[in-house]
Amino acid sequence: MGNRDGPAEEDAGVAQDAALEPRWYAVRVRSRHEKKVHAQLADRPGIDAFLPLRERRSRWKDRIKRVQEPLFPGYCFARFRHPERMRVLKATGVVGLVGPGGEPEPIPDREIEAIRTLAGSRLSYEPFPFLTEGMAVEVTHGPLMGVRGRLLRKDRDYRIVLSVTLIRQSVSVEIDAADVTPL
Repeated sequence: MGNRDGPAEEDAGVAQDAALEPRWYAVRVRSRHEKKVHAQLADRPGIDAFLPLRERRSRWKDRIKRVQEPLFPGYCFARFRHPERMRVLKATGVVGLVGPGGEPEPIPDREIEAIRTLAGSRLSYEPFPFLTEGMAVEVTHGPLMGVRGRLLRKDRDYRIVLSVTLIRQSVSVEIDAADVTPL
């Protein structure tokens, strides 16, 4: 009888090939070490480092200055082959790689490319809370400031749902997603 690879051996081979392909990972860094970590990773062969920045005006007593700050504080991104993760983890200021159970999880290329495209454009952008439908939120601006409810999406608009639990009744009102923060 010939020696044939079974389905389990084929799956292991596919997983092995995937580990050899460079993928994007989120690198958690110490507070205010994003630029230092990015510079270290960018100097290492085989590692593509990306740190999206945003420009912000900072007011000092005697002047206003434009400063570049990380779009995602506490994180930078690196593209590398999974077996080379120790080269990333050994960079000064790196806390770890993001993923469940301590195992780094790759980020889809399309998500990083979207952020890279935005960062390379002349558009004005700023951080925004990660909101999902059904999430508990609190209103931070406007006449409903301080009100807590659940976020709902209707067509293209966001709404906040306020409930009276005892009588099992709710009301929803349209709200600007920029005016809420997750709880």
